[in-house]
Amino acid sequence: MLLADDDAVTRLIAAAALRERGFIVRDVDSGQAALDALGEGLPDVIVLDAMMPGLDGFETCRALRLMPGGENVPVLMLTGLDDDASITRAYEVGATDFFVKTQQWTQQWTLLDGRLRYLLRAWRTRLELERSKSKLARAQDLARMGSFEWRRQGGLVLSLEALRVFGQPGSEALSMRGLLRLVPAADRGVLVRMLRSTLEHGAVLTTDIPIRPDWYGGDRVVHVEAEPEFNESGQILGYTGVMQDVTERRVAEDKIRHLANFDALTGLPNRHQLLWRAERALEMARRLGHQCALLLIDLDRFKNINDTLGHQSGDELLTEVARRLRGCVRHSDQVLEAVYEGHGVGVRSHRSLEAVGRLGGDEFVALLPEVGDDRDAERVAQRVLEVMREPVVVGDQECFVTASVGVAICPRDGATVADLMRNADVAMYSVKATGRNASALYGPQLAGRGREKLELETALHKAIERNELVLHYQPKVDVRGARMLGVEALMRWQRGNRLVPPGEFIPLAEESGLIVPLSEWALAEAARQARVWQQGFGFAESIAVNLPSRLFERRNLLDHLHEVVTAQDVPYGVIMLEITEDNLMKDLQNVIPALHRLNEIGVEIAIDDFGTGYSSLSYLTTLPISELKIDRSFVRDLGISTQSSAVVAAIIALARSLGLRVVAEGVETLRQMDVLHRLGVGVMQGFLFSRPVAPTELELWLDQALRGRKASWITSLGESGQRPPELAGRG
Repeated sequence: MLLADDDAVTRLIAAAALRERGFIVRDVDSGQAALDALGEGLPDVIVLDAMMPGLDGFETCRALRLMPGGENVPVLMLTGLDDDASITRAYEVGATDFFVKTQQWTQQWTLLDGRLRYLLRAWRTRLELERSKSKLARAQDLARMGSFEWRRQGGLVLSLEALRVFGQPGSEALSMRGLLRLVPAADRGVLVRMLRSTLEHGAVLTTDIPIRPDWYGGDRVVHVEAEPEFNESGQILGYTGVMQDVTERRVAEDKIRHLANFDALTGLPNRHQLLWRAERALEMARRLGHQCALLLIDLDRFKNINDTLGHQSGDELLTEVARRLRGCVRHSDQVLEAVYEGHGVGVRSHRSLEAVGRLGGDEFVALLPEVGDDRDAERVAQRVLEVMREPVVVGDQECFVTASVGVAICPRDGATVADLMRNADVAMYSVKATGRNASALYGPQLAGRGREKLELETALHKAIERNELVLHYQPKVDVRGARMLGVEALMRWQRGNRLVPPGEFIPLAEESGLIVPLSEWALAEAARQARVWQQGFGFAESIAVNLPSRLFERRNLLDHLHEVVTAQDVPYGVIMLEITEDNLMKDLQNVIPALHRLNEIGVEIAIDDFGTGYSSLSYLTTLPISELKIDRSFVRDLGISTQSSAVVAAIIALARSLGLRVVAEGVETLRQMDVLHRLGVGVMQGFLFSRPVAPTELELWLDQALRGRKASWITSLGESGQRPPELAGRG
């Protein structure tokens, strides 16, 4: 405490009394001395005698309030002047409170002590309030928030922070009319109607207001929340609330919404947005009684672009395809959130749902929320195919890409989005199966084929564990010596009472990846059968098993082959591996290492369907191949077409020069056998000699056809009197 009083006795007694009550007192004898003492630091409270010579208490208080930091120090004015004028003057110069001295005032220390402590508590409370207000103002500035009041009789009053939210200087007021001028004209009428409705019902106000402040070139969004205030009669007096600039939050929300609903690469609606739009389109179609269509668009052989030119070029292609597809429909990029409630039939606002979206990968979907008939959807599908005919330049490379389009119509082809997607997918895959680059409408017959394929694939998964697979064997015959030189294992599927041929399930196995476990089973079964025949009738030849190229790429092929021959105690040579020429050339570089390792352990390799490939024949000089099998397409026209004879003669000459055996497949007539015999082919295989037979029937065939020499082809060959020229190698 700083105590200023010119009366030394009073000052001494007062200081002593206050020290006894816990105050730390510094006393001075004049107003000027008090101001000098304040230069050394501000006390918690100042007590000034009003009447002092020189600078009295009133002037001292006035000067104190002008000093830095002095405006907030509590000042108690001691006055013996018990009149209203002195009290008013004390407050005018900035005194916090006053205390009237009496003749016995020195006996009122307890009362003075209470007054001072109350003064200090009030001062501290005020400081806390000021600090809180400052923090709140700072927080509101950081949050771009402010408060406001609106009264029916008093108009709109905005805090400084609220004025800053609206971009207005704190020195100017903002009326309701002025605030409305900041709202864009297109939104102003809607806002006024909403405010009138809120006021009429006395409801809580919560809304976002778009504004365009003079100081900012772009639009801002201000969120407003306010509650009504009522008088004792229940009449509304006005509103009190807060407002906040939420522009950045709204921008972030819009960006998040866009990322959640649109594909990052192409900018088209993504799967989530597409499904949402489709649900709304179906809902409106049911309500208004019209049809809608869904087109599933899948790019043909897109994987070739990715594998050849790289994924970056693939992304460029997808972006260009998306741009073209957008032009095929009335595309809308708006993230639609309404359910079109309240719109009349004539409005047709559901048409804004129409869009092309990316389902994922190279699949796109076109949603047509209203079509008159199938022809409307087919016209859009044809536009899609048409725009894809132009070449696309990606990675400095001009390329062409086509599409397969499946079309499903609601409600005919499905009442739900899932049904339409599934049926459009069925239609699209029917296009893939018939050559691609076309469109197809879904029909029940397509669904039947799809279900059959699915059922077949499911049953094929269980065929191995149910022991439904069997191997039949077709002999390879040396026609000159009338003896068997080996057999080819051909897989069959015993499905119930029907023996399913490989042409019906092998393509499905290759497509689904089941060809690998099926081929591994075939190797094990062939090795087991070889041991049975060795023990039964001294079988010493090889069993040829046709394998897909992907199996040669697997590192465990040699390990698996070692396991199966070791388990049956048969040599490696009892197994011959066949690979078609097309499969060989498709993955030649990946297959070469496996072929060499197999050759090193004594496993012979045969090229099946030779002559049907389209690649260079230089691989014949570098790969460890033992046998060429002439494709049945050349054998079929022997004796009829001179071109077939020329091709076969060329293959034989090539094989002789390379020291390879030659086997002719698909020999069905004596004419074909005679021509092959004259051309120099000694080993043949086909229905003329034997159909593929069950393993138990092979020994019977040997006894009847070969050992008994009862086969018609043996007699025919003997009657011809022709001896074929010797062939190079074992063939």
